[in-house]
Amino acid sequence: MNTRFYNARILTMTGDLSPIWGEVWIEGNTITYVGDSKPSDIHWDREINLNGNLLLPGFTNAHTHSGMTFLRSFADDLPLQDWLTTQIFPMEAKLKPEHIYVLSKLAILEYLTSGITANFDMYLTPDSIVQASVDCGYRTVLTGAVNDFSQSVELVDKWYQTYNGYHELISFELGFHAEYTTSRDRLEGIAALAKKYQAPVYTHNSETVHEVQQCIDRTGMTPTVYLDSLGMFDCGGGGYHCVHMSDEDLSICREKNISIITNPASNLKLASGIAPISEILSRGINLAIGTDGPASNNCLDMFREMFLVTGLAKVRENDASAVSAYDVLKMATIGGAKAMRLDRCGTIAKGKLADLIVLDLNQPNMQPLSNIAKNIVYSGSKQNVVLTMVNGRILYEHGQFDIGCDPQEIYASAQSILREFTM
Repeated sequence: MNTRFYNARILTMTGDLSPIWGEVWIEGNTITYVGDSKPSDIHWDREINLNGNLLLPGFTNAHTHSGMTFLRSFADDLPLQDWLTTQIFPMEAKLKPEHIYVLSKLAILEYLTSGITANFDMYLTPDSIVQASVDCGYRTVLTGAVNDFSQSVELVDKWYQTYNGYHELISFELGFHAEYTTSRDRLEGIAALAKKYQAPVYTHNSETVHEVQQCIDRTGMTPTVYLDSLGMFDCGGGGYHCVHMSDEDLSICREKNISIITNPASNLKLASGIAPISEILSRGINLAIGTDGPASNNCLDMFREMFLVTGLAKVRENDASAVSAYDVLKMATIGGAKAMRLDRCGTIAKGKLADLIVLDLNQPNMQPLSNIAKNIVYSGSKQNVVLTMVNGRILYEHGQFDIGCDPQEIYASAQSILREFTM
C-alpha cells in the first residue's frame, strides 16, 4: 500500500516543535519522503489531501494491561493493595487465553481512537495477545509478568526467543510483575536472562509508599537499589510508575539507562501519589507515558495522560513553568518509542516506520492555531483524531475501524465474558 499525504501540517518530532507544511510519502510500511510538494512517478493507492490538518507520529503507550478491559469500572474506589488482592487477582484467575484475545482487541480499538499506534503490554498470556495484535494489524511490544503466582522464568525465556523476529508488528522484552510479588530466586532468574541476552528488564517499581517501605523492611534497600544489586538493570530497562523515588534510585536510573514510564491517571485514581517528573527530566532520564490498564485508569486516552503529566507536575512543584507541553509531547512519542526499543518509531522522517496519526485542527478546541504543539497537550482530545495508521496501513479513519472484524462483535463478546464471570 503506497500512500501520499499532502497539503499537510507536519509535526515531525525531529527537532523544532513547529509544524512544517508539505507532504509525506509512504511506500509499504516505510516513510520515504517528508518535505515540500514535488513530482513523483510512484503509483499511489491513496492520495489524501489533509487540507491543512496535522500529521504527527502516533503516540506510544508505554505501559498497558490490555486484557483488563473486562474490569473497566468493575473494581473502583479501593486502595491499591485491596484493589489487587480482593478484586483484581480473583477475577483474573478466571481468565482463559481466548478471553484475553478478545479483551485485547477491545483495548486496541480504544488505542486507535486515541492516536496510539503502539502499546507495551504486560499481561497473563502473551500468545493470545500476540495473535490479537497481529490479527488487527497493530503494533505491540510485550514484556514478561513473572511473579510467584503465574508465569515463570522459563516461560519468559521461551517467549523472548519465540516473539523476537516472529512478526514485524511484535517484539518481546524481559520483565516481571514487581519486586513485592516476586521471590528472590525468580528475580535472580530474570537477571540471569538479562545477562544471557544482554537485554533490558521492565517492571512495576515504587508505585506506592507501602511498596517501598515493605522492600526496605525486607532487604534494607529501596526496590530500585535492591533490584540493581541483583544485576537486574546491567543492560538497562524500565520502571512503570516510579512515584516514590529516592535520590539514589534516580541516580541508578540515569547510570543504568532505565526509562521511567509515568502513569498519572492510574496513580491518581489509586491515590498512589505524583511522580517527580521535573526531577526525572533534570537528570536526563528517558521519560515515557503509559495509560496503565483499564481497571485502574479506566480510560486508554493519551490526551488525558499528557495533560495530567504536566498539570500534576506543576502542582507538585508549585511552579506553573514546570514540565512544558513540549516535554510532554516528546514523552508521548519519542520517549515511549525509546523505552519500548522501537527505534524506527516516534518521529516522521525518511526510513522510519509509518505509524502516523492525523489530527483535525478545524475544531473549536484547536483554534486559534497560535501554538499547535501546546494545543495538543493542553486542549487536544481524542475527538481530534481522524486517522490512525500503523505500519503503513490505516486502521482507523473518521470513526470507522479496519482491523479485520466487526467492533460490535468485540463489544458483545467482552460483555459476555464479564457476565460469565459475575453470574
